[in-house]
Amino acid sequence: MRRSHVMPFGATVEGGGVRFRLWAPDCGPVALHLPGRPDLPMDKSGDGWAEAFVPDLGAGARYGFRVGGHVVPDPASRHQPDDVHGLSAVVDPLGYDWNDGGWMGRPWEQAVLYELHVGAFTPEGTFSAARDKLAYLADLGVTALSLMPLADFAGGRGWGYDGVLPYAPDSAYGTPDEFKALVDEAHRLGLMVLLDVVYNHLGPEGNYLHATAKRFFTHRHHTPWGQAVNYDGDDAGPVRAFFIHNALYWLVEFHLDGLRLDAVHTIRDDGARHVLDELAERARSLCAGREIHLVVENDANAARLLERGRTGRPRLYSAQWNDDFHHALHRLLTGEAGGYYRDYAPDPLDHLLRCLAEGFAFQGEQSDHRGGLARGEPSSHLPPAAFVSFLQNHDHVGNRALGERIDALAAPEAVRAACALVLMAPQVPMLFQGEEWGATTPFLYFCDLAPELARKVRQGRLHEFVHCPEFHGDGVHRVPDPAAVDTFARSKLDWAEPARAPHDRRLAEVRHLLALRHREVVPRLAGTAGGAQVERLGGGAFVARWRLGDDSVLSVVSNLSSVPYAGSVPGGGRLLYSTPATDSDALPGWGLLWYLDDGGNR
Repeated sequence: MRRSHVMPFGATVEGGGVRFRLWAPDCGPVALHLPGRPDLPMDKSGDGWAEAFVPDLGAGARYGFRVGGHVVPDPASRHQPDDVHGLSAVVDPLGYDWNDGGWMGRPWEQAVLYELHVGAFTPEGTFSAARDKLAYLADLGVTALSLMPLADFAGGRGWGYDGVLPYAPDSAYGTPDEFKALVDEAHRLGLMVLLDVVYNHLGPEGNYLHATAKRFFTHRHHTPWGQAVNYDGDDAGPVRAFFIHNALYWLVEFHLDGLRLDAVHTIRDDGARHVLDELAERARSLCAGREIHLVVENDANAARLLERGRTGRPRLYSAQWNDDFHHALHRLLTGEAGGYYRDYAPDPLDHLLRCLAEGFAFQGEQSDHRGGLARGEPSSHLPPAAFVSFLQNHDHVGNRALGERIDALAAPEAVRAACALVLMAPQVPMLFQGEEWGATTPFLYFCDLAPELARKVRQGRLHEFVHCPEFHGDGVHRVPDPAAVDTFARSKLDWAEPARAPHDRRLAEVRHLLALRHREVVPRLAGTAGGAQVERLGGGAFVARWRLGDDSVLSVVSNLSSVPYAGSVPGGGRLLYSTPATDSDALPGWGLLWYLDDGGNR
C-alpha cells in the first residue's frame, strides 16, 4: 500500500517530472535553483503563486528557490538532508510501500501514552534505533507513542519546538522513509503513533518565510515568541492552508494516529471560523473510517474544544494534557510552591480531587500565577477520556534548571502511590521516557543554534532562574549550558538501568499496573460519562469512585501524605491493587488501594 497527501505547494512528482509551487507574494521574481543547471524562472501569478514544471526529474533531486540573490529552501520541503540552511530534496511519497493496510487505529479509551524525544530516547538518537525499542514498549503495556516535534530545526539537537520546516522530519533522526518504517512497525505491534506539532510560531534560525511571504506573520497579535502567525488577516488563506495541510500530511502520508498541538492558547485567530476548529473538522473528515486522536496543550483550559457529540465521540479534539492534575499532584509529592505551583499551594489535594471529579481544577477561577486573570471553562460534563494525566512530561522535567525527574524530588513511596493513581484512573495516562523504571538521567533543555542565537538562549535560560537562591552568584554555573553537546548527551536514557535494582522493581510494578489497567479497567471505559464522586477522609486521605461505562464502579482509597490515616478505610468491592500495608488498621502514609465493584461479573 502506498500513500500520498496532495497539497497546493511544495515539490510534487507527477507526469514524468516534478512540479514546484511556492507562495511568494512579498518578493520579486522567483527562480527554481537546481544544482548543475541554470536557474529556471518560475511563472508567477498575480496572487503570489510561483510555479514551474521540470521534466525528467524525480525523487532525490536537490532544489531551492532563488529570491533576491539568495537561494532558500522550500517552506514545504519534505526532506532537508543538509539541515535548515541547505537545499531541499524531492521526495516521492509513493516510493514507500506500507505493510499496515489493515490498521484502522485503536479507540481512545485504550490509550496509554508514552512521550519520547527521538534524539534522547536511544544512544543513537534515530528513527531506526527507536523502532528497535517498540517491542519493549508494547510489552510494557504502552499503546501509543507521543513523539516530541520532528519538524526540521536548526542544528543536530533540540527539543523540536523551534522547527522552521514543518513538513520535513528532522534529518538528524533519519529519512522520511525511516520514520514511516517506525510507524509501520508500531502498527504491526498494535501501537498508535501521535506526533507533537507546533502551529503557534516558527523558530528563530532557518525561517526564510520573511524572504518570500512576510504576510505569514502579523503585528495584530503577539506571542511569547514574537509576531503571531497570520491566521485571520484578509490574506491569510494560504497561511491557514499551509498549517492545516501540514496536519493532514502527517495523518495521511505518514499514517499517524493523531497529533498533539502545542500551546494552542497562543494561536491567535479572530476570524469567523477559528483555525483550530477548521483543522480538526478537516482532519476528522479526511480520516473518517479510522480512529484518529487530536490532543491539545491549552493553558486556557478551553473545555469547548473537547466537547462530545451525541454518540459520545469528540467533535473536535479528543483530549487535553491536564496540567492542573500534574501541578496539584507534584505539589503534594514535593511541597514545591514556586512558579506555576503557587496556584495549587493553599490546598493541592482539593485541586487534585476536583481534577478527578470534574476534569480541570481551574474552571474560571482567578490564577495568582497569571496576575489574577480568570482561567478555564466548566468541564464537569466531559468524560475522563477528555483529559490526559501524567506525573512527568518533557516540560515539567526539562523546564527545571537541572532537569530533575520526580524520583530526585520525592520519596519512593510517594512516587509509587502517584504512579498507581495515574496509571489506573479512567483518565488517559501518560509516561515520560524512562519514567517506567525511575530513570536517573535528567532531561535538560538543549539546542544547537548559531553562536549569537546560542548566546541569547544561554542568557535567557540563566534569567529564568534569577529568582532562585540556589543559582545566585557562583551557583549560576550549575545551570547547564543549553548549547553544550554534553547537555544533550546527559539527557539520553541509560538503557542499562532497567536491569539494575531498584529500577527493575519499578519496571515490574509499572508493567503490572498496566496489565491490570488493560484487563480490568479499559474494557469498561467506553461510555463512561462523568468524573469521580470524591470524599475527603481527613488529612491527605480520600476516596474517589467512578461509575464506568458498563455500570461497574472503580474506586481508589489513598493517603497522599506521609502521615498515616487512622480513620475507617472504606472498601469498594474486589481489591485490584494496593501499596504495601502496615500491621495496623490505619492507611499508611502514601498508601493506596484500587477496588472494582462489578457485581461479581468478572
